[in-house]
Amino acid sequence: MSVVTRARTFAGALTLSLIGLTLVQIPAHADGPGVGTPWVASVGDSYISGEAGRWAGSSNSNSASADALGSTAYFDNAANNAETIERCHRSKSAEIKIGGGVSSVNLACSGAKTATDAGGSYFKPGLDFYDNGAGKIGQAKALQQFAATHNVKMVAVSIGGNDFNFASVVQSCVVDFLGSPTWWKDYCYDDSSVKANFTSSNVSTMKTRISNAFINIRTAMRNAGYADNSWTLLVQNYPSPLPNGSGIRYSESGYSRQNTGGCGFWNADANWANATALPTINNAVAGAITQSGLTNTKTLNLSSAFNGRRLCENTVGLYEEVGLSSWTQSTAVDRTEWVNQIRTVTTAGSSPYYIQESLHPNYWGQLATRSCVRQAYNAGVPKGGTCTRSANGLSSLGEPRMTLN
Repeated sequence: MSVVTRARTFAGALTLSLIGLTLVQIPAHADGPGVGTPWVASVGDSYISGEAGRWAGSSNSNSASADALGSTAYFDNAANNAETIERCHRSKSAEIKIGGGVSSVNLACSGAKTATDAGGSYFKPGLDFYDNGAGKIGQAKALQQFAATHNVKMVAVSIGGNDFNFASVVQSCVVDFLGSPTWWKDYCYDDSSVKANFTSSNVSTMKTRISNAFINIRTAMRNAGYADNSWTLLVQNYPSPLPNGSGIRYSESGYSRQNTGGCGFWNADANWANATALPTINNAVAGAITQSGLTNTKTLNLSSAFNGRRLCENTVGLYEEVGLSSWTQSTAVDRTEWVNQIRTVTTAGSSPYYIQESLHPNYWGQLATRSCVRQAYNAGVPKGGTCTRSANGLSSLGEPRMTLN
């Protein structure tokens, strides 16, 4: 081999080595804070996880009439065709799935409180950094891990209702309704166990817990590499699920309110729920935002979003009451309820219903809220507002027509 040939061979080898070295030194540009496809995330409790999202309205004669999503409605783990966390009920109709080029992740869990509960029959991750070292983690930690490798632009949160013992309050009201006659009504609003949740001292304690949950979300995002001004926390409050007593379509006399309608509340208790319980919880959520000191928040006011379509409201009915046979019929969204019936062990029985689905936004309610979450995302420039029905029928996206003002 000549000197020239050897020189050319060496130069070629050197060039290839340098090219190879250059390729090794430049890593792939991974998604993360500010980089890649935009994502939105949801954290919190059943009112955002998608609980009851399987059912579009209610029927006592044929559950198939209202079965919009079928038995796999809550299977968020596609690989295993199951739930990632059993009974978190992250439904396929969950509000966070806004689409339009924006990806979403649902980290919320039905039954969740501000703090993780790992001691019950089902694991309930809270808005904290709980980690048992065996794969069970709190929602704040889950958000932190996810956000580190995804471009999260907005986090939607619903939290606080379970800290106020929402389920036990509802249970007390139904038990009192079923256990007392019309001439000697036993109201739940004056039960000591119920009143204890709404004392000024307890409200203050709950507000601090909710505030700390918001701070945990911020900490999670900071730990994942986000500046506070690079993402938005969308805080939603709770919608009224039940009308005032005068708006309930079943009489107080007899037991049809619960046995037929699944809304076993005395008029006075329904009025109290709308005038006192709901505003107290929602005011605590609003106060927690201020107390947290977060500067990158927007609020989504859902308090009246379902008015006219609430459980047992006299403007809607069960499928058999309004003469419809299926949720796919064009008028079903306007003539059936957007809130699931309150189920008891007796009424749930061997049916496909879960008791925990009681008094939660159903398929229609989830999609209605989704419309407002999409409007709140506002093409990447999040805004707050009040979510209300704007017209009858479904939009081109198959969602109830809603507006955010």
